[in-house]
Amino acid sequence: MKKFLSAVLAMSLMLSLAACTGGTDNSSSTADASNSEGEAKYSIAMVTDVGGVNDQSFNQSAWEGITEMVNAGKVNAQYLESTDEADYTPNLDRFADDDNVKLIWGIGYMMADAIADAANKNPDKMYAIVDSAYENGAPNTIGVLFKAQEPSFLVGYIAGQMTETNKVGFVGGQKSATIDQFEYGFRAGVDYAAKELGKEITVEVQYANSFSDAAIGKGIALKMYDTCDIVFHAAGNVGNGVIQAAVEKDKWVIGVDRDQNDLAPDNVLTSAVKRVGDAIQIVTEKVMNGEELGGTTQTFSTADGCVGIAPSSDKNVPAEILEKTKALEEKIISGEIEVPYDEESFNAYLAK
Repeated sequence: MKKFLSAVLAMSLMLSLAACTGGTDNSSSTADASNSEGEAKYSIAMVTDVGGVNDQSFNQSAWEGITEMVNAGKVNAQYLESTDEADYTPNLDRFADDDNVKLIWGIGYMMADAIADAANKNPDKMYAIVDSAYENGAPNTIGVLFKAQEPSFLVGYIAGQMTETNKVGFVGGQKSATIDQFEYGFRAGVDYAAKELGKEITVEVQYANSFSDAAIGKGIALKMYDTCDIVFHAAGNVGNGVIQAAVEKDKWVIGVDRDQNDLAPDNVLTSAVKRVGDAIQIVTEKVMNGEELGGTTQTFSTADGCVGIAPSSDKNVPAEILEKTKALEEKIISGEIEVPYDEESFNAYLAK
């Protein structure tokens, strides 16, 4: 029966991945809406990175947040998917040509250059980018960052508490400052648990050099699971392949960006949640209300509830471990624990 369920879950993931494909012309628009006085709603647009809008990760979280605003009658919205980096500029140009669109969102640090160029060409439009910021950004750009190392530390602690092999893994998409937050936060959390338990736990790290190829993620994870019993991924669509491998091997996997337990309820241990949709709602409403956010960076953390562990964690994580994790979360919020976010801060963390 368990093998049958695993097959069903794997097929479900494969179908989900099939739904993620699309090209530059693949767009989705909400119906136009107006308020009681007949005035048009505020109009926004979103361009995905190469993971696509159904990546089960941060692109999807972003669009879900925007969709909530649409359903609440606050905005009109539309998106364009990018299947290649070459799609970024033409997708952004299409929205720049739409006089109704006031705010254009780019999802992912890989779009940073394209967003900066678009903002310079179109000073009458406001642009916002997730997971990137500009040191000397144009006055019509907004950077949105997350302290992703904080939830990564918490899921790392859970992995350290629950591993039976004393070997866990991390699969990253492409090496970058953004993914460093996930990797080193996770490794620090594992280290914290290992010291608490008085044992050594090894973290195997590998990068896929992709955010879109699920097959690569699956292949990496299948090999990791030969020695590791828990793997954390921060790899966009690649991570869906990691989840497939967990189902096939009947091992634990830790999701990212959104609560991914629904993808494999018996195998997703917890998820390091980055509530991209919530942050987009907060920033969008501030801009709509006339706040001057152009040229600024908006940073979200555990303290404001925009990052954390998944609500479904209580399904597979024992209550006593969740209680300890909650206590660590409070220490992060208070500043007692400063979670490392790159190699340098991680080495300094270990030296304490």
